[in-house]
Amino acid sequence: MPSASGEYDAVVVGAGPNGLSAAIALAQRGASVVVLEAVEEIGGGTRTAELTLPGFAHDVCSGAHPMGILSPFWRGLPLGEHGLEWVLPPAAIAHPLDDAPAVMAWTSLDRTCRELGRDGAAYRRLVEPFVDDPDSFLSDVLAPLGWPSDPGKFVRFGAHAVWPATWLAPVLFREQRARALFAGCAAHSILPLSHLMTSAFGVLFAVTSHLQSWPVARGGSIAITRALASYLEQLGGEVRTGVPVRSTADLPAARVYLFDTDPHQLARLGEAVLPQGYRKRLLRYRFGPGVFKLDWALDASIPWRDENCAQASTVHVGGSIEEIAASEASMWRGDHSRHPFLIVVQQSNFDSTRAPAGKHTGYAYCHVPAGSDVDMSDAVEAQIERFAPGFRDCISARHATATADFERLNPNYVGGAITGGAADLTQVFTRPVARLDPYSTPNPRMFLCSASTPPGGGVHGMCGYHAARSALQRLDRLPIARLG
Repeated sequence: MPSASGEYDAVVVGAGPNGLSAAIALAQRGASVVVLEAVEEIGGGTRTAELTLPGFAHDVCSGAHPMGILSPFWRGLPLGEHGLEWVLPPAAIAHPLDDAPAVMAWTSLDRTCRELGRDGAAYRRLVEPFVDDPDSFLSDVLAPLGWPSDPGKFVRFGAHAVWPATWLAPVLFREQRARALFAGCAAHSILPLSHLMTSAFGVLFAVTSHLQSWPVARGGSIAITRALASYLEQLGGEVRTGVPVRSTADLPAARVYLFDTDPHQLARLGEAVLPQGYRKRLLRYRFGPGVFKLDWALDASIPWRDENCAQASTVHVGGSIEEIAASEASMWRGDHSRHPFLIVVQQSNFDSTRAPAGKHTGYAYCHVPAGSDVDMSDAVEAQIERFAPGFRDCISARHATATADFERLNPNYVGGAITGGAADLTQVFTRPVARLDPYSTPNPRMFLCSASTPPGGGVHGMCGYHAARSALQRLDRLPIARLG
């Protein structure tokens, strides 16, 4: 607990999953911690709200959480005792096709391989080594660049990860089904699939689909951060909402400060306490494309032509690998695809708390140029209608979130970029700038713990965890003092 004078060992700015994870990691080591959140509600990208009609609970940003349930840090926390319940569907991913059954990533690797036909053996060779012993693999890929705990497995991953998805998929797979499944996973990179390193996302997301079905949080994604905040308070930490931090002068005295902010905000906040050269490097950080999202209140579950699609929390809508690649290349050029790749999440199929009895929720988002103000509603709904005839007849209300809306919701989403910054080859290993300790800054008291640090975007808390470990190395050596 803080002293009577309001002094702390650590101050964390931002009450999203990473900020709260950093605070917990510090509090577990006995540090007195306060988390300051600018708005009245915690959550960052894990908020839940009635965006369409009363009684319909929509996840404002993230909805399915493969990295959340598998997070090496969160798996050791008693979040279930603080209200977090993961709801597991039968399948992680469905990928509908025009004239064939949907491709399914079932939790069972055997079943998935059987349904991939001639490519089943190749798919097994790709993912099985990581599925059989996932702990060291996940700890290595969800960490800053360094010596891996399992070098052999990490090298095996890297041998596939480095290649463009549009090159690796045709090399590994002979048929469109496996290629499409891999492309949908790789498109989570929000990069053109012709770019180096996009296969890393393809392999990683394919592996996670066979470790656990991609879950949703019962009651909404806000349950994740509420559980984190509750556990932090049990450890003696504090969370204060409605406390905007506009400069370092707004911060209480502490030994260390961790910022769950994007690099540009850190540069502005730290104008008086960070070197100009470092601030210039932060301001050169690139965020990449944004997203356009539609939430629906539905009178019925999405009527997929292949009913298996209703068994997955997440549906990748985009057709063949060639179509997906064309869509992702388009948004990178600054254009808007007429047939966008979609990530569709249908929480109410598995969590009855999301909608009134007999009703449903769903959302879809597509990748668009940063700062786009184009309404993609017709293109998004047409893509779903293509694989789910009659879908539009199920819609009773809709809510659109464009890039500017995302940035207003969370200033870290610059230009609508929801993953903390472009994960291309120039930034994937040097987030936010090239430093031996990517969480540190030239000011020994200041650390960055947002998704703009390794391992990057996703609801997993690992950026905050690793930043806290970095801060702990200095905590005992620094006196309590004002930062600016």
